[in-house]
Order: sequence, then structure tokens, then C-alpha cells
Amino acid sequence: MLTDMDISNCASLKDINELGADLGLLPEEMMQFGHTKAKVELSVLQRLAGQRKGKLIIVTAVTPTPHGEGKTVTSIGLTQSLNAIGKKACACIRQPSMGPVFGVKGGAAGGGYAQVVPMQEMNLHLTGDIHAVSSAHNLGAAAIAARLFHEARLGKAEFEAQSGQAFLDIDPNEIRWHRVVDHNDRCLRQIQVGLGDNNGPEYASSFDITAASELMAILALSHNLADMRARIGRLVLALNTQGQVITAEDLGVAGAMTAIMADAIKPTLMQTLNGSPCLIHAGPFANIAHGNSSIIADDIALRLADFVVTEAGFGSDMGFEKFCNIKVRQSGQVPAAAVLVTTLKALKANSGLVSESDINLPDQARLEAGFANLNWHINNVARYGIPVVVAINRFATDTDAELQWLTAAVNASSAFGCEVSDAFSQGEAGAVALAQTVVRAAETESQFKLLYSDEASLEAKLSTLAEVGYGAAGVSLSIEAKQQAQQLTVLGYGHLPLCMAKTPLSISHDPSLKGVPQDFEIPVRGLVLHAGAGFITALVGNVMTMPGLGLKPGYLKIDIDVQGEIVGLG
Repeated sequence: MLTDMDISNCASLKDINELGADLGLLPEEMMQFGHTKAKVELSVLQRLAGQRKGKLIIVTAVTPTPHGEGKTVTSIGLTQSLNAIGKKACACIRQPSMGPVFGVKGGAAGGGYAQVVPMQEMNLHLTGDIHAVSSAHNLGAAAIAARLFHEARLGKAEFEAQSGQAFLDIDPNEIRWHRVVDHNDRCLRQIQVGLGDNNGPEYASSFDITAASELMAILALSHNLADMRARIGRLVLALNTQGQVITAEDLGVAGAMTAIMADAIKPTLMQTLNGSPCLIHAGPFANIAHGNSSIIADDIALRLADFVVTEAGFGSDMGFEKFCNIKVRQSGQVPAAAVLVTTLKALKANSGLVSESDINLPDQARLEAGFANLNWHINNVARYGIPVVVAINRFATDTDAELQWLTAAVNASSAFGCEVSDAFSQGEAGAVALAQTVVRAAETESQFKLLYSDEASLEAKLSTLAEVGYGAAGVSLSIEAKQQAQQLTVLGYGHLPLCMAKTPLSISHDPSLKGVPQDFEIPVRGLVLHAGAGFITALVGNVMTMPGLGLKPGYLKIDIDVQGEIVGLG
């Protein structure tokens, strides 16, 4: 079989104007970037304000493994197949970060015959949204550092006289807004800034990866440009010496930060291999952020298509949980059905059984043991009142006997249905049965419900997420986390939902606990306010907001050939 990049390069693409017209966009509602991608103007939402909305399908997965489960392949394949059976469908997925592209994943455009094309454009820069987030974020960091410098240099009276601005009395030990870069770089996790003469005051700081920036979450959760502007104004950049919050609005930098992101708020239209439309927007990770594409992209697609397929990062305990408890809370858009992706290899890897045999070979004992993980995720999705269809993403090494056993086991569970997907190898033809089952599931009445109420205390929300969301015995808060919970409640933020930052490699906080862990406690080491995004992040275990590069990073494979074409992605 051809490589993903070979398949992408051989694709016959629609002109972007034709693609937009097929979706229902007017020429003036598209800002072209060459022949294969275009920004979609938000004016389309005003034109279609009274339009009946289509059905939203959310794609999630079992606990991730190094073998790859194929959520994006399934999302794209399902979209292609829905269009093939006569349903007007559009995909909405996140923009890839260059951190994973050059680190471990090598791309996030799908794969095989179920991918967004051209995949190299999708994976590298796209239309520059992530760079805009980085620039806007770092402007805020530079602004707070400059204000601290000038206030310390001049004192209150002279600062106010010379600048015409209010003295903020910034506490250098309480600067909450650090810096970001769109690469994995572990040496930036802890830094000291303000070193040297006339550069201070000196204070401890850090870098996060751009996908973890609160601005990325704001981009994904905003309803329009005015909403994004208001949210950026609410960003808490620091505290003053009296413990009161200092916002981007207080600093006077919110408008400029918004201006940098004025085009980033517009989703990017691209296409799949069979010419199905795909809106790509925002890129928050699901382990350290909320892990879903934008409300705006969903809203545009739902007004133009019968079915919109979107994807939540990692397993159902990660991006799907945050989709329900954060994104739906803010969008009001309830999914009609969910697709839960699994593979034979994923279940064997999640079995917790040690085996010397090749994971590609039949192993009924490991498969049966690993089914417990899939069944947990089925029940977890069903907990939110959403019908769930299991998609078994077939690998070439899978045996019919094991696929038949797994299909029967799923059909005996609480899942709505189960289908084997061959979207990777067959494209739209390989997921027709899945598309038909998803349509039937979406026609049932959803009984969506949130996991916890806004009125619950922060500690009660943490307990619910730990015990109900993960099956833990309880939650333990560090002394610092308890103090932060009290402080956030006093400051008026106790009503916000939680965004759990934890390992994606286990339902628990410990990546070594496979399958369905039992009798564990979720350790919360800290709480971080994201007032603009509208949630509080709980830092669980030793999860990092700045990844590091591995021993054999993905960039080792990426280059250009003699014709100047990019090679090695995918």
C-alpha cells in the first residue's frame, strides 16, 4: 500500500471554490489560501442564523496505545461514507501542533484513504492560526513583564504621572501568564527571566506548548469575535500584592492580543480524499487542555450539513469527558450520537497481561482481558445519555475470528451497535456500514446529562470526576491545591467546570495501570484558573504542560526531496 504522503500527493482535488460552493458557502464567505484551503468568514453565521441544524456526531476511543487507534481515520472515513450514502456531511477536527508532528506522531491528518489533503499543508503551519496564538500569548507575557519593570523602576506616583495608567502593584511571585512555543522543548519547563542589569525584576517563569495556552482554549470555545475579545479581557495574568487578580483588560493588552488573533477565529476549509468538506480549527491537547475543535466550526458546519463529525482527543475519559462537561456546557450543542474507536491491538495492549507473542498475532486471552477497557469506555459514554456505536478499526493483520468475537462481545454490551471499519484501506467504501449504523443511532432520542452541576464545590466536582468519571476510590488534594480551591472560590470562580490534566495512557493518573484500574486515588497537585476560557485546570500526578522530544523524534524522518517536496510526514 502507498504511504499516506504518496496517497495525498496522488489525490485529485476539488478547487476550493467548488468545495465551498458544494458545502453551501458563498464566494464572499471564503478567504482563499491558494487552491486547496480557505478561511471561512463568520458572516456565514449571520446569513444562516435561522437555518435548521444538522446532527453532531462525536468520535472518541478506548485508552490510547502506542499502536494508534485511528480516531482521525475513523472521523474522516465516517464523513466520507456519510456523503457516499447520500447524507450531506462535514468533518470538524483540530489543527495539528508541530510539537507532536516533529515529536512522536508525525502528523494528524488521518491516514491511508481516509485523510485530509494535502496532508503536508494540514500538518505544517496551515494558515498560521497556532503562530497567531503564540504571538498573542507572548505579547501578554511581554506586557506583564514590562509593566512590572516600569512600576518597580518608577514607583506609583511617577509611573502614573508619566504613563497615564493605573499602578497595578504586580506581585512578581504571582505572575500567572508565562510564555509558549509550538514545539516540544523540556528545557523550557522552568526558566528564570529578568536576568542581568536593567532587565528585571527577576522572577521564575516557564514555557508551555502553544496547544496548552489558554488563548487556544478561548479560540476553541468562543462564539464570535466579540466573545473572543471579552474572554481575552478576562484572562488573569497575575495577582497584585493584595491578592487581587490583574486581567489582560487591566493591563490594557487585551485589544492588541485579540487583533493578532482576528483571522485565527475563522475556521479553515479543506477536503478529504473523496472531496468531503472538513473544517479545521483550534488545537488544544486533550491531556493538558480540553482537547476539542471549535464551537464556531461546529456551528458553521451544523448549519450547512445534515451530519457533522467531530473528534475529541485521546480516550473517553479525556477529550470526550471534556467535550461533555466543558464544550457542551458552553456551546449548548448536544451530540446526537458517539462513535467509540477501538482495535484488536489496542485491547490486547490494554489487557495488562504480559506476553512475549507479537501483538499482531491472535491472542484470545489478551483480547478477552482487554475487552474490559472497551466495555468501561462504552459505559462511560452511555453515562452521558448518548447512544454509542463502536467502530473496530481494522488492521491488515487482524483475523476474522477475533473480529467476529469482538463484534459479538460489543453487541452483548450496552452499545447501540458495532461495525468493522476499513476506511484506512478502502476509503468511503470501507465505512458504509458504520455510517448507516451511526445514522440509525442519531435518530434515537438522546438523554444527554452533565456529570456534575455548576453549583457543586470545586472539591465536590473533583470527587465526582475521580469516582464517577474514572472509577477511582477518591481524590487527594495537595495542601497547595486545597489552598487554591479556597482562593478560587473566594475570588468567585468556584462555579467553573474542571479540565483535568492527566495522563491519557490510563483511565487513572498512573500510565502503568492498564485495563480498568481499581482502588486508586486521583492525586491533584494544583489548580490553575483559566477565567477567559471558562474552566479551572486540575493538575493530576506529574503531567507536563510542555512535552519533551524523545530519543528518536519524528523530525529525523522529515526532509525535502530534489524537487523541493516535503517527505517523511505521516
